[in-house]
Amino acid sequence: MTDNTPTSEQKAQDHNQDQKQDENKQVDLQIEALKRMALDALDDLKAKDVTVIDVRNKTSVTDWVVIATGSSSRHVKSLANNVVISMKDAGKPVLGVEGEDDGEWVLVDLGDVIVHVMQQQVREFYDLESLWSVDVNRHRELQQD
Repeated sequence: MTDNTPTSEQKAQDHNQDQKQDENKQVDLQIEALKRMALDALDDLKAKDVTVIDVRNKTSVTDWVVIATGSSSRHVKSLANNVVISMKDAGKPVLGVEGEDDGEWVLVDLGDVIVHVMQQQVREFYDLESLWSVDVNRHRELQQD
Protein backbone atom coordinates (compact mmCIF):
# COMPACT_ATOMS: atom_id res chain seq x y z
CA MET A 1 0.00 0.00 0.00
CA THR A 2 1.41 3.39 -1.01
CA ASP A 3 1.10 6.61 0.92
CA ASN A 4 -0.62 9.28 -1.18
CA THR A 5 -0.11 12.00 1.42
CA PRO A 6 1.53 15.02 -0.23
CA THR A 7 5.03 15.82 0.91
CA SER A 8 5.89 19.24 2.28
CA GLU A 9 7.63 19.98 -1.03
CA GLN A 10 4.48 19.09 -3.00
CA LYS A 11 2.40 21.24 -0.65
CA ALA A 12 4.79 24.16 -1.19
CA GLN A 13 4.59 23.72 -4.98
CA ASP A 14 0.79 23.60 -4.84
CA HIS A 15 0.77 26.73 -2.68
CA ASN A 16 3.08 28.53 -5.14
CA GLN A 17 0.84 27.53 -8.07
CA ASP A 18 -2.24 28.80 -6.25
CA GLN A 19 -0.45 32.04 -5.44
CA LYS A 20 0.57 32.54 -9.10
CA GLN A 21 -3.00 31.89 -10.24
CA ASP A 22 -4.29 34.46 -7.76
CA GLU A 23 -1.72 36.99 -8.97
CA ASN A 24 -2.68 36.33 -12.61
CA LYS A 25 -6.36 36.81 -11.78
CA GLN A 26 -5.53 40.09 -10.03
CA VAL A 27 -3.55 41.33 -13.04
CA ASP A 28 -6.37 40.31 -15.40
CA LEU A 29 -8.83 42.29 -13.29
CA GLN A 30 -6.56 45.34 -13.38
CA ILE A 31 -6.21 45.11 -17.17
CA GLU A 32 -9.98 44.69 -17.52
CA ALA A 33 -10.50 47.82 -15.40
CA LEU A 34 -7.99 49.74 -17.53
CA LYS A 35 -9.79 48.67 -20.70
CA ARG A 36 -13.17 49.59 -19.21
CA MET A 37 -11.90 53.06 -18.24
CA ALA A 38 -10.61 53.66 -21.77
CA LEU A 39 -13.93 52.54 -23.28
CA ASP A 40 -15.88 54.75 -20.89
CA ALA A 41 -13.69 57.74 -21.78
CA LEU A 42 -14.34 57.12 -25.48
CA ASP A 43 -18.08 56.68 -24.91
CA ASP A 44 -18.22 59.91 -22.88
CA LEU A 45 -17.29 61.91 -25.98
CA LYS A 46 -19.32 59.87 -28.46
CA ALA A 47 -16.61 57.84 -30.22
CA LYS A 48 -17.98 55.93 -33.19
CA ASP A 49 -17.56 52.27 -34.11
CA VAL A 50 -15.48 51.26 -31.09
CA THR A 51 -13.76 47.91 -31.59
CA VAL A 52 -11.90 45.90 -28.96
CA ILE A 53 -9.43 43.25 -30.10
CA ASP A 54 -7.85 40.66 -27.82
CA VAL A 55 -4.23 40.31 -28.96
CA ARG A 56 -2.85 38.38 -25.97
CA ASN A 57 -2.10 35.35 -28.12
CA LYS A 58 -0.76 37.41 -31.03
CA THR A 59 1.83 39.74 -29.50
CA SER A 60 3.75 40.35 -26.31
CA VAL A 61 3.57 44.13 -26.75
CA THR A 62 0.05 44.55 -25.37
CA ASP A 63 -3.02 42.56 -24.38
CA TRP A 64 -5.81 44.63 -25.93
CA VAL A 65 -6.16 46.98 -28.88
CA VAL A 66 -9.04 49.45 -28.87
CA ILE A 67 -9.90 51.23 -32.11
CA ALA A 68 -12.36 54.12 -32.28
CA THR A 69 -13.41 56.66 -34.88
CA GLY A 70 -13.72 60.41 -34.43
CA SER A 71 -15.69 62.64 -36.79
CA SER A 72 -12.96 65.30 -37.24
CA SER A 73 -9.39 66.03 -36.22
CA ARG A 74 -10.69 68.02 -33.25
CA HIS A 75 -12.94 65.11 -32.22
CA VAL A 76 -10.07 62.60 -32.57
CA LYS A 77 -7.80 64.79 -30.41
CA SER A 78 -10.55 65.28 -27.82
CA LEU A 79 -11.29 61.55 -27.61
CA ALA A 80 -7.63 60.67 -27.11
CA ASN A 81 -7.18 63.48 -24.59
CA ASN A 82 -10.21 62.26 -22.65
CA VAL A 83 -8.64 58.79 -22.40
CA VAL A 84 -5.41 60.37 -21.10
CA ILE A 85 -7.23 62.56 -18.57
CA SER A 86 -9.32 59.60 -17.34
CA MET A 87 -6.18 57.54 -16.76
CA LYS A 88 -4.32 60.32 -15.01
CA ASP A 89 -7.34 61.07 -12.80
CA ALA A 90 -7.38 57.39 -11.80
CA GLY A 91 -3.64 57.36 -11.14
CA LYS A 92 -2.93 55.06 -14.08
CA PRO A 93 0.21 55.63 -16.13
CA VAL A 94 0.04 56.75 -19.75
CA LEU A 95 3.17 55.44 -21.44
CA GLY A 96 2.89 57.59 -24.53
CA VAL A 97 0.69 59.54 -26.90
CA GLU A 98 1.49 59.85 -30.61
CA GLY A 99 -0.18 61.77 -33.44
CA GLU A 100 -1.76 64.58 -31.45
CA ASP A 101 -0.51 67.28 -33.84
CA ASP A 102 -2.37 66.07 -36.94
CA GLY A 103 -5.40 64.55 -35.27
CA GLU A 104 -5.92 62.02 -38.04
CA TRP A 105 -4.73 59.10 -35.94
CA VAL A 106 -3.83 59.38 -32.26
CA LEU A 107 -2.37 56.42 -30.40
CA VAL A 108 -2.59 56.28 -26.60
CA ASP A 109 -0.29 53.66 -25.08
CA LEU A 110 -1.52 52.41 -21.72
CA GLY A 111 0.77 49.39 -21.67
CA ASP A 112 -1.65 46.49 -21.50
CA VAL A 113 -4.17 48.43 -23.60
CA ILE A 114 -3.37 50.47 -26.69
CA VAL A 115 -6.03 52.88 -27.91
CA HIS A 116 -6.13 54.04 -31.54
CA VAL A 117 -8.43 56.97 -32.30
CA MET A 118 -8.75 57.69 -36.02
CA GLN A 119 -10.69 59.66 -38.55
CA GLN A 120 -12.89 57.44 -40.71
CA GLN A 121 -10.82 57.66 -43.92
CA VAL A 122 -7.60 56.86 -42.04
CA ARG A 123 -9.23 53.94 -40.29
CA GLU A 124 -10.50 52.53 -43.57
CA PHE A 125 -7.11 52.95 -45.23
CA TYR A 126 -5.04 51.22 -42.53
CA ASP A 127 -7.73 48.68 -41.60
CA LEU A 128 -6.13 47.63 -38.30
CA GLU A 129 -8.99 45.25 -37.60
CA SER A 130 -7.91 43.08 -40.54
CA LEU A 131 -4.30 43.14 -39.38
CA TRP A 132 -5.14 41.97 -35.87
CA SER A 133 -8.33 40.07 -36.13
CA VAL A 134 -9.53 36.65 -36.21
CA ASP A 135 -11.41 37.24 -32.98
CA VAL A 136 -12.81 40.75 -33.06
CA ASN A 137 -15.28 41.73 -30.38
CA ARG A 138 -17.14 44.92 -31.08
CA HIS A 139 -18.14 47.23 -28.34
CA ARG A 140 -21.06 49.21 -29.66
CA GLU A 141 -22.27 52.37 -28.09
CA LEU A 142 -25.95 52.85 -27.46
CA GLN A 143 -26.99 55.79 -29.55
CA GLN A 144 -29.82 57.96 -28.47
CA ASP A 145 -31.86 59.74 -31.07
